[in-house]
Amino acid sequence: MAKLELPRRIVITGATRGLGRALAVGLAARGHVVLGCGRNRRAVDELARELGPPCRMDVVDVRDERQVREWAEALLQEGAPDLLVNNAAVVNRNAPLWKVPAEEFHLLVDVNICGVAHCIRYFVPAMVRRRRGVIVNLSSGWGRSTSPEVAPYCATKWAIEGLTRALAEELPQGMAAIPLNPGIIDTDMLRSCFGRQAANYPKPDAWAKKAIPFLLSLGAEHNGRPLTVPQ
Repeated sequence: MAKLELPRRIVITGATRGLGRALAVGLAARGHVVLGCGRNRRAVDELARELGPPCRMDVVDVRDERQVREWAEALLQEGAPDLLVNNAAVVNRNAPLWKVPAEEFHLLVDVNICGVAHCIRYFVPAMVRRRRGVIVNLSSGWGRSTSPEVAPYCATKWAIEGLTRALAEELPQGMAAIPLNPGIIDTDMLRSCFGRQAANYPKPDAWAKKAIPFLLSLGAEHNGRPLTVPQ
């Protein structure tokens, strides 16, 4: 007989597109309470209808600390998350670093680094009080290596690796913070970098079939370890 999977409260940022959406749909199908956010009202409402209660979707721009604080306060009234997945991210348009406009560079920093820090600031204290829970910050292969014309993205994902591993040293025993490389997946972000070649890689839904069991298997023993979703 298969082992019964107890429902978990799972917070996912950037839940309306790509990997975030695939995770939200797959986790909800397994009976977990998915609490997600996105910036596009129409996409948020569509996903909320698809998942249904007790899952919840909210319009939140993770760049905005006030919005993240208010979102966290609302969700924490029902309890701390068992799993926090900081997935929301953007990539720069392919260009040498000196040709990337300052506004675009700042956008990547604000979403990919500050957005993660905002979520940690307002969700993790409740998890620490319970001394239980896993924080997964989505990194990238470009958080452990580099390529031309994506220097801003590389910079933010290298930052996530360091931020997460330092956070891991601050958590109480029983918790975990993990920088997770999802692998190379055919998303809008990858298409902006790879063009048509992105189609040679798995789609988000196929990726999620392996990623979800892997995510749910993570625990305190993985604290601080840079991991990659099995392909």
